[in-house]
Amino acid sequence: MKWTAPLRPVVKAGDTLIDRLLCVFGAVLFCQLPEFIQQYLQRLGGRLDEARRQLAQFTDVAAQSKLTLAEFMQRTSHNADESVARLAGVMSDAVTRVDSLAAADLAIRNASLWKKPFVFFAHFDPSIARATFDIYKPAVPTTVEGLIYAVLGMLTILGIYHGLIRYPLVKAAQARKTTVPVKTS
Repeated sequence: MKWTAPLRPVVKAGDTLIDRLLCVFGAVLFCQLPEFIQQYLQRLGGRLDEARRQLAQFTDVAAQSKLTLAEFMQRTSHNADESVARLAGVMSDAVTRVDSLAAADLAIRNASLWKKPFVFFAHFDPSIARATFDIYKPAVPTTVEGLIYAVLGMLTILGIYHGLIRYPLVKAAQARKTTVPVKTS
């Protein structure tokens, strides 16, 4: 009997504890993505509402002049007063912004569970992400999506631990045991 035999149950218990802690860590870490996307969508929706409000104001001014927004922008761009002519660019940017935000909002909200992260990153707006991160509140979503991400997180973190850390260490320890020192006479 080797002197390390009494330590085996302690090592095994420690290994089980590490696995459990890694499972919790992976689950909590990975389920933050759907939570971040949800909070990002709230910010995106707020920016979309504000952009639509601004665009509605331009549309109302055009209607008061008995023009469509496109006609109003055209006339404004050709105005002799340079400061008024620049307003056409602001209106054009507002139209583009509403279209861009609406497309991103619709795409992310309608993406399937499996495509959502890819659609999110395809429509990623760094300024909205920064604003979301500044007030981000971590949470554990109690949805099917949150559960799936949690399971994926557990499997990923355990895979990394067992494949890249534990397995190489066990192999190295086994190799050390099988190496028999050569006696020289």
